[in-house]
Amino acid sequence: MTQVKSIRPFHIAFPVHDLAAARAFYGGVLGCREGRSSDHWIDFDLFGHQIVAHLAPKGAGSAVENPVDGHDVPVPHFGVILTLGDWQRLADKLRAAGTRFVIEPYIRFKGEVGEQATMFFLDPSGNALEFKAFADDGQIFAK
Repeated sequence: MTQVKSIRPFHIAFPVHDLAAARAFYGGVLGCREGRSSDHWIDFDLFGHQIVAHLAPKGAGSAVENPVDGHDVPVPHFGVILTLGDWQRLADKLRAAGTRFVIEPYIRFKGEVGEQATMFFLDPSGNALEFKAFADDGQIFAK
């Protein structure tokens, strides 16, 4: 697959137990602008990407873990690659909101190819999110 020169927004739909809790977390804690919604789903703007919380009480929150750089990374997970400044502001905002991190904000692969700032946390339905940043975006796909 060839590299796309201009990145288009991605779309992801994911299950949640409670739409009110999702609205409070994604809209309140993360600051996502809300788009369309119904009694069964809510669209959110996550850094320019469309994420949709779908009410699915039996389908949310199941995960396994894989070891990465000495941490147990929850799978599945989703998130956004931010600038380092935006990543740090989000980490500070999450700490101020009392967020419990699955993996505290830190620098992964320090001094190695692919060095990145990363953090993992769960939404109220147990869905795992990862936000990361690279000092050099050329390292995003480096081997």
